[in-house]
Amino acid sequence: MTLVKFNPFAPAVGFNHFNTIDRLMNDIFADDFKVKANKATPSVNITENAEMIKLAIAAPGLSKEDFKINVEDNTLTVSAEVNKENSHEGGDKVLRHEFVVSTFKRSFTLPENVNATGIKAVYENGILNVHLPKVEVKKLIQSVEVA
Repeated sequence: MTLVKFNPFAPAVGFNHFNTIDRLMNDIFADDFKVKANKATPSVNITENAEMIKLAIAAPGLSKEDFKINVEDNTLTVSAEVNKENSHEGGDKVLRHEFVVSTFKRSFTLPENVNATGIKAVYENGILNVHLPKVEVKKLIQSVEVA
């Protein structure tokens, strides 16, 4: 089996309806794709045990001061604003710049059993760990007599 690299922006070879459709779709959506590719949102792993729900957000290249975590109307919002200038030591000429550190915002709907006042976050090794402690939710059971 031969491995062939696919380049959607390469000119089509020969005339083929599928190549024509692919080229048309690329022409229509190419700008949207390039914009979305630059605005990547970090990946999130969510785990749960009896005591808490844990979010592990992959956000390398940031510092803990870059993050903002808010809870409003049962929605947890994790965001990072990055205003770092590209500085290079010794006046080096930049030939290619591929490190991307961008601003992001992720929102999560919290279940009823999360204690919003006890949320803790720790940033280490490029991972933001958010711990959402659980509380016991007491269900109201009430009997109503029919008159």
